[in-house]
Amino acid sequence: MQEKRGEKIKTVLRVTSGNFLEMYDFFLFGIYATSIAKTFFPNENPFVSLMATFLSFAAGFVMRPIGALVLGPYIDRIGRRKGLILTLTLMAFGTVLIVLVPGYATIGIAAPLLVLAGRLLQGFSAGVELGGVSVYLAEMATPGHKGFYVSWQSASQQVAIIVAALIGFVINKTLMPAQIADWGWRIPFAIGCMIVPFLFIIRRSLSETQEFAARKHHPTTQEIFRTLAANWAVVLGGVGMVIMTTVSFYLITVYTPSFGRTVLKLPVSDALLVTIAVGVSNFIWLPISGALSDRIGRKPLLILFSLLAILTAYPALDWLISNITFGRMLAVELWLSFIYACYNGAMVVALTEVVPTSVRTAGFSLAYSLATTLGGSSLAISTWLIETTHDKAAPGYWMAFAGCCGLIATLFLYRRKDVAPAAKDAVVH
Repeated sequence: MQEKRGEKIKTVLRVTSGNFLEMYDFFLFGIYATSIAKTFFPNENPFVSLMATFLSFAAGFVMRPIGALVLGPYIDRIGRRKGLILTLTLMAFGTVLIVLVPGYATIGIAAPLLVLAGRLLQGFSAGVELGGVSVYLAEMATPGHKGFYVSWQSASQQVAIIVAALIGFVINKTLMPAQIADWGWRIPFAIGCMIVPFLFIIRRSLSETQEFAARKHHPTTQEIFRTLAANWAVVLGGVGMVIMTTVSFYLITVYTPSFGRTVLKLPVSDALLVTIAVGVSNFIWLPISGALSDRIGRKPLLILFSLLAILTAYPALDWLISNITFGRMLAVELWLSFIYACYNGAMVVALTEVVPTSVRTAGFSLAYSLATTLGGSSLAISTWLIETTHDKAAPGYWMAFAGCCGLIATLFLYRRKDVAPAAKDAVVH
């Protein structure tokens, strides 16, 4: 029994390794947004330069639905293991491209275009990475513990956030600001490239899930699209649930360093310390919430934490703005972290359950990637809201809106008395 449990732990680590790389790279974009803006999107107006960087960041999310529609059916047809290796390969190419591209001053307009190409490639692969990982974990989980196992998909991302923030903290303490802006910001991206070979080795050791291998029929791409179309309402409901997750996640992690530095005017080191604390908090609460959802069901947690986001997101940020200190920023971010992690711990496994089994990867990935297009735009939307309203707490409105989406979607999908809605699971020929 102990040996079997050990094998399960090793499998979880292998599966989530690519998730680490994805979030590590995405998060670095948020930490070094100002430096990236000056390097690739120079402009006399800092707001325009920063917005150009955040829009480049958001462009990767626009590619996610395309990746989900192209790669999702492919993985549902060829298997989970091969799909996870493919997405890691594409993601690695995007990371390498961003590291090696010279600045605007050196190669002109080609610099931002190449960076944008790297972001688009990463977005394309990420469109199915989360779905592939979540589905693999759901299919290899022991009975009655699916929520706990699937929660490690998101938990692995928190490790990436902690590592990236720690590296950023060390670089901030070691190098001068001018050195960081000139070349120092590339160091963490280069470190990400160096761990790619290791990630390939551990992912190649994965075996196919027993549930997928036992299927007698693997649907064609056309059959998968027809089945998705027959379950469009379930996919749309999934989009609503995921909006709550992605908006809150990007606000409390990727946006936090820029928010602390450019809006709150706190030292960079303070913002990074808060981000590290948020990553640790997320890492703790996610598996707890996943395990709790195994005991009491997904619906109660989804409703409760959607409501908390609606009722407390703006007041919490407004309280922070009224007297900006490191302690208040830490308290507010940890509260929002608690809401996000407890919601997400139940949401991801719920999404694997509501989507028909035969198109599980494609359906999950499509719902997730469509929602992430909005969630990943949170950096740009928050910056625009603050500039437009002159209210530094305005991102709270955006998170409250996301909470409304999560609440409505949950009530829609769980309107039946069943534990999960009855999707049409048969392949539509």
